[in-house]
Amino acid sequence: MELTHLDKEGKAQMVDVSQKSATGRVAIASGRITMTPQTLQKIRENTLIKGDALAVARVAGILAAKQTPQLIPLCHSLPLSSVNVDFDEIGDHTIKITATAKTFYQTGVEMEALTAVSVAALTIYDMAKAIDKRMSIGEIHLVHKEGGKSGTFNWDITE
Repeated sequence: MELTHLDKEGKAQMVDVSQKSATGRVAIASGRITMTPQTLQKIRENTLIKGDALAVARVAGILAAKQTPQLIPLCHSLPLSSVNVDFDEIGDHTIKITATAKTFYQTGVEMEALTAVSVAALTIYDMAKAIDKRMSIGEIHLVHKEGGKSGTFNWDITE
């Protein structure tokens, strides 16, 4: 397998996408933050001293997706058409974070979706750390991607 981020001498390089066709591309990533039931209740009731954790985390995730090339070396700067960050409660102690990023460009938006999830989770941690320093962030992964030469990918937990 050819490593596209290395040149012939093995030095890091940004992949040249100038000859690729622009196509519609979508990526969905997800992750989780686990906490005490009391912390989740405070987030749900919007009674954290720092304010509405999910509203702030949503904006932070969107802003992070837009800043991905400044955070991830060799990542292309691309025009994002849309970024959405959503939250779902799982049981009484976990928030699932899902980010969807879209573009019409020559390269995919997987890193933008993954970055949005990561920063949204970190923001929830920051908003609630005063009452729960044992929160745990994990299971961040690509769920789905479509568009481009490699086509559609769906993460199958049974694989």
